[in-house]
Amino acid sequence: MDGVWVPLRDDPRGGFQIPESRLSERFTHSSGPGGQGVNTSSSRVELSLDLTCCPEIPENLRARMMTGLQHRLVDGVLTVAASQYREQLANRRAARARISELLSRAARPSRTRRRTRPTRGSVRRRGEAKARRSKLKASRRPPTDW
Repeated sequence: MDGVWVPLRDDPRGGFQIPESRLSERFTHSSGPGGQGVNTSSSRVELSLDLTCCPEIPENLRARMMTGLQHRLVDGVLTVAASQYREQLANRRAARARISELLSRAARPSRTRRRTRPTRGSVRRRGEAKARRSKLKASRRPPTDW
């Protein structure tokens, strides 16, 4: 394995490479069905990357990634687990693909919502609905000419 390539749309270079030395792997027994093999082979992979001290991540993207991934970070470390395959190598590839996708998605600038005006038809329908509701509630009140 040769690290993780993180593709970026708005980068003229197309992305950046995180070397293997910055990644930390941990192998554990995978859960679920699989018979006796699941108890003897460590095929589940936990891949970790410390975002706070990774100089390969451009500084302008680091803050955006930290806020975009804040619910997944523990002390600035992003951890991804992969256990969907029976082979350790396949799970290692899946974990790298997943961490690349997460970083790429977190690096994208968030889209700001543009305010829009309601259409004339929706304003008319809202007014008609309010008038109907008002008539219904008025019909439930006791008469005032007693």
